[in-house]
Amino acid sequence: MVKNGKRTDEELVRLSKSGDKQATEELLLRHVGLVRGCAHGFFLVGGETEDLIQEGMIGLYHAIGDYEEREGGRSFKNFAYLCVSRRIIDAVKTSARKKNMPLNYGALPIDPHLADSGLSPEDMLILSDDRREFKQKMSRLLSDFEFKVTTMYMDGMSCVEICEATGKSAKSVDNAIQRSKRKLQEIVKP
Repeated sequence: MVKNGKRTDEELVRLSKSGDKQATEELLLRHVGLVRGCAHGFFLVGGETEDLIQEGMIGLYHAIGDYEEREGGRSFKNFAYLCVSRRIIDAVKTSARKKNMPLNYGALPIDPHLADSGLSPEDMLILSDDRREFKQKMSRLLSDFEFKVTTMYMDGMSCVEICEATGKSAKSVDNAIQRSKRKLQEIVKP
């Protein structure tokens, strides 16, 4: 069914599932505002809004593949909103967990316990600047793929999630993480 010269979301999902890349791209572009709207309502420890938008876009991509049209069921837009918001909330929860402190701060040359020390906003800003400076050093030292994988890893993504986001094999992702660790030890050495 075509509304006002545009295909419905549900029709685009059917086309996307049959391999139509343009339909997938149109759905992603059509709902990027939904993703941005969801992401702006949250804060990611050690990350930026753009990181949450990326997580939301992954959720939207998965929604396209997982959506099942049912008689009288929910629309794709509602299903996509649910998938996007869950993905973003999971990312926020993961980044906030204490057990993920090594993932969030492990590669930084700072004490990971500083997050619990009740630092002033100024001190947290300094740490944020340190993280940004460290990422700049990382980008010069690592290949593009190593940088992308390492950043995702530091932000708390699992190896499986990184594989899904990059489209690479688990071995390729693990090798990139191991190479990055070796290279980054040179930066972190006292």
